[in-house]
Amino acid sequence: MIGYIKGKVLYSGEGTVLLENGGIGYEVLCSGALFAKLVTDGQGEAYTYLQVREDGISLFGFVSPEEKTMFLKLVSVSGVGPKMGIAILSALSVGDVAVAIASSDVKMLSTVKGLGKKTAERIILELREKVSAAELMPASGGKTVAAAPEKLSDREEDAIVGLMSLGYTRAESVRAVKAAIERGAATTEEIVMSALKNM
Repeated sequence: MIGYIKGKVLYSGEGTVLLENGGIGYEVLCSGALFAKLVTDGQGEAYTYLQVREDGISLFGFVSPEEKTMFLKLVSVSGVGPKMGIAILSALSVGDVAVAIASSDVKMLSTVKGLGKKTAERIILELREKVSAAELMPASGGKTVAAAPEKLSDREEDAIVGLMSLGYTRAESVRAVKAAIERGAATTEEIVMSALKNM
């Protein structure tokens, strides 16, 4: 199995990167974080998962071993395939997914495009006991997140979903929305426009 690739980006588009290593180009369907990093740097490493099916072989890439581990947990859930797993990790960080599962936050998971409420509930039900304390740690390090995520207003949530639809992660979108409101943006449209100018 191909579990790790390090190389140069030959091509990128629509979440897929062609990563060259040893004269071979590997087509990798990336999580949002990995895609952004590889495209920005022009080279880098990917932790990968090789899917072999009757109709073809696909290679999925992740920015860290932790992200890959979360992906494997997600695709173990009935009804969640690799493409949905990638979509979830492109919209939400590993920490966000872990907190959503631990706190039964169906609404947060349902912000992922194509992920319905029933599937979100199934993910929470099947993975609640499998989310580790390490996955609940904030990206900056520190104490384990014990409480549910901060509740957001409908206005903030709409703006966050708007930014996520443009390819930003939930974590990036939340930060940008909070900053836009602090700068005085009031309506959802104002918040999105202000956020985009400063991202």
